[in-house]
Parts: sequence; structure tokens; C-alpha cells
Amino acid sequence: MPSSSATPDASSTPPAEAAALSVNALSERLVTRLVEDAARFGASVSHTDAGTVLVDAGVAAPGSVAAGVLIARICMGGLGHVTVRESLDMQALWPSMIEVRTSWPVLACLGSQYAGWSLSATKEQTGGKKFFSLGSGPARALAVKEPLFAELNYHDSHTRGALVLEVDRLPPQVVIDKVLFDCNLSPARLTLVTTPTHSVAGTVQVVARVVEVALHKTHVLGVPLSEVVEGGGSAPLPPPAPDGIQAMGRTNDAILYGGRVHLTVKHDAAAKQLAAELPASTSRDYGRPFADIFTAFNYDFYQIDPALFAPAEVWVSSLESGKTWHGGRVDAALLHDQWNAQP
Repeated sequence: MPSSSATPDASSTPPAEAAALSVNALSERLVTRLVEDAARFGASVSHTDAGTVLVDAGVAAPGSVAAGVLIARICMGGLGHVTVRESLDMQALWPSMIEVRTSWPVLACLGSQYAGWSLSATKEQTGGKKFFSLGSGPARALAVKEPLFAELNYHDSHTRGALVLEVDRLPPQVVIDKVLFDCNLSPARLTLVTTPTHSVAGTVQVVARVVEVALHKTHVLGVPLSEVVEGGGSAPLPPPAPDGIQAMGRTNDAILYGGRVHLTVKHDAAAKQLAAELPASTSRDYGRPFADIFTAFNYDFYQIDPALFAPAEVWVSSLESGKTWHGGRVDAALLHDQWNAQP
């Protein structure tokens, strides 16, 4: 999803407690678990000649829902809880739901989870096909290559890092070298995790961005990020589609038409504004499956109305008054039309 390029704002500065946290240190044990238990998670591990760890969680390896949950927690810098809840109640929105919660929403979602680091290489650089991926996860905070980090006033300095790439092949050496240089890491201290959108793990880790999407739109709306003190949400977990565009469409639809988020903010004014302006239904492009929208705009994210990238439904509670405001709605019919087998 497109990143904002707003100018630095002191109101976005995190509290001192957040600045003291290292998202790479907090997620390191999760990365170790993924690598050491790779076979159990349906992943495979390889190393470059220099020792960089490459985890395949959906390119050639099958991956799994469990792998996707763990990778989503890594993406959140160890500051989020991610679970899968199952319900076969016919009144439920969908049988499998991803649930996410964090007490550090700005740092976990924007300082770590947000896929904001653009990594690319030409076919000349790779010796074959050109490469492009958006990097997400804690190593972003080591490199701080995005303007967003100036607003967050956050820079991690841990000596190990992990980055998640949503792409259908392992990264070429030229991209690995760029990440190492920008993160100031020795090769053996970097782990790169690859999760294609059409894979099981990739679907999970994208849908687990339901709260992150809400934080990003909060940022786009100009509400000070320092307002948001807690965040939780859920979204349906669809089966991945074999076609890349349809797989991307399903993960986006899960959030845009099935995502529900509850934010806690400091003041009533912010709660009222977010309840009114945050839901995806405020967008001019709302109402069609995302794959159709993406195709209509010539496969260019940046032509799509940025207001679309948001959860379907929000509740926003204010610490100032103790009141909660509600906005948006879930469109279960659209999801079932897209995902269910037709007679």
C-alpha cells in the first residue's frame, strides 16, 4: 500500500518508552524459532555464501498457517499478538479469522510491520529477471530509508535484523547486499523471509495487517499518531488463490470488506474523526472486489484512491470521555460471492 510522505510532525513522536524498545531484539527469538523449527512450519532454510539466512515460506516450500502467524508476529517486531480463531457457526462471517492485538500500535504497525521499504534490481543487476519487492518487518527500523521514520523519530540499532519480502522468488545477491549495507549488518546477522501472496503463509501475514492498515490511514488522515494507544482487530482468512492478482485481491478484500478494528485514542475529537473517516467505505473506489479495481487502474496501486486502504468497520474509544464511536460496515455478501464455490 502506498506510503505517506508528510513532513515530520512532533505530534507523531512516540513516548520515550517506545523509543527505548528494539523491534529487532524483541523479534529475534521469533526469528530463531522460525529458522530452527523450519520443517515443522513447512518452510526451508538456506544460506548465502557469506552466511545470510534465507527462509522460504512459500516459494518452493509449502509453508503453513502456523508459519504465517509466526511471520506476522516477526513483522510486528515482537510487539503484537496474532492468532487464528476457528468457528463453524453458520452465522459467523467466515470459518477462519485472524485476530491481532498490540499495546504498541504505532511502533509495531508502522515502525515495523508496514511494507514500506522498496527493494528492486534490474535484470542486468540480477543476471536474469528484474526483481521488485516491498520489505516489511523490523529491519526497516535499522535502515530507516523511509520518510516515515523521521516522523516516528525512531531508529533501531540492534546488531541482528529480519526482513520479510512478499515476492515469489528468493532475493538476488544485489538486493541482499543493499539490505546489509543499509542496515549496517554483517551477512550472518541478517535473516530474509520470503512469503508470496499466493502462498498460505503469505495470505496469513498480509491479512494480519488489519490493524496496520488502520494505523496507516490514521496517518494519511492527519490524525496525530501519538493519539493511538491501543489497537486490535480481526479479518477473515481466505484460502489463497493460485493466480497472483486474485490472491492479492482476496487478502485486500479480507480487510477492506471484512476487517474490523478497535482503536483506543486519547481524545474525543480524534475518536469522532476516525470513526467517520477511517472506514474503507469512505473511498470513491469502494464496492468492487479489489482485483477488479486493481485491473481497472492498469495494475497501478498509486492510481487507486488511498482512502480505500482501510478496515471495513471501526470502533474508536476515547480515554478522555470513555465513549466509543463506530463507523463503517462489513460486506459479507461481497466476500462470499468472491470466495465460495458457485453451484
